[in-house]
Amino acid sequence: MQEISPAELGEQLQGDEPPLVLDIRHQEEFEEWHIPGSRNVDVYDELAEDPDQAREPLSDLPADRQIVTVCAAGVVSGTATELLRELGYDAVTLTDGMNGWSRVHRHAKVPTDIDGTLVQVARPGKGCLSHVLISDGEAVVFDPSHYLEEYESILDEYGGELVGVLDTHAHADHVSGGAELADRHGVPYYLHPKDALAIDATPVEDGETLTVGRLDVEAIHTPGHSEGSVSFDVDGAALLTGDTLFHDSVGRVELGVEAGIEESDVEGNAATLYESLQRLLDRPDDALVLPAHDPGSPEPPVTATLAAVKERNDDLGRDREAFVEELASDIPDHPPNFERVKRTNVGQESVPADELTELELGPNNCAAE
Repeated sequence: MQEISPAELGEQLQGDEPPLVLDIRHQEEFEEWHIPGSRNVDVYDELAEDPDQAREPLSDLPADRQIVTVCAAGVVSGTATELLRELGYDAVTLTDGMNGWSRVHRHAKVPTDIDGTLVQVARPGKGCLSHVLISDGEAVVFDPSHYLEEYESILDEYGGELVGVLDTHAHADHVSGGAELADRHGVPYYLHPKDALAIDATPVEDGETLTVGRLDVEAIHTPGHSEGSVSFDVDGAALLTGDTLFHDSVGRVELGVEAGIEESDVEGNAATLYESLQRLLDRPDDALVLPAHDPGSPEPPVTATLAAVKERNDDLGRDREAFVEELASDIPDHPPNFERVKRTNVGQESVPADELTELELGPNNCAAE
């Protein structure tokens, strides 16, 4: 079977002549989560039961572009590729389908004036953003995924010796690789005590300063999205805001409550988040806001100054009462399996390695809007 790897597809989609990504899954699955720019032709059942029934729906595609077929795991889309090639198209299958796309990572330097290097790692299939800070031969990693080879490669590329791993909070959309990465290197894994419910972590407290090479990293406790949410100020030049503050929205406030790991209520969390945001808004306007997620398919570096975020983020213009009412009443769809993911990241559940990919499949829904 003719195949293309997820990493290679990611590169081609950034080129001048990208292929046509043809998603053959059911329409509702496509609408929930898909590769940006892809086309949906819902012929999954036809391909699975009698491929000849899919000939007509697949006969009206551009003949001058390569076609990459996609399904959940790359099995039924393989049948689509065979049929398309019979019809004369240049078609290949995305290896492992959306499962494979979820594993893709890309990285780039963040353009910021610090005595060191800040690298942003984007996971476009999940909308996740993590960061690696290197200064004077020392390095820390913020919010790593469980695909640790991505971070090992960056540490090697920039010559940084890992001295710590930090999570801004216990994530609800993906399983953190923070504790495992720290254990592998024999360094501390930092997580606020309010989120480290049953996991061995070094507590990070409000106002605490960590030194990385020549840089100071200040912890700012910013609860609301989760009780242990922390933002990190890197030398006044960058704000790693986790899921507290996004460029166009803010963190949702009900996930920990509905996962059964918080005793607070949604309205209380919204009020707490409002107060946390005020602390961040007092930081320098030219500081870069670097959240842990982007709602699209992020291509690094994803950055915006705090001044720009204040201008474009409607949530920041609401008074306290309106803010609490909006976040407590308008609840978006939940991230898939968020209860198990959240419990795993606070140490209350253990997920076998061979189940991690399936557990994380689906869109990122950590923003309030």
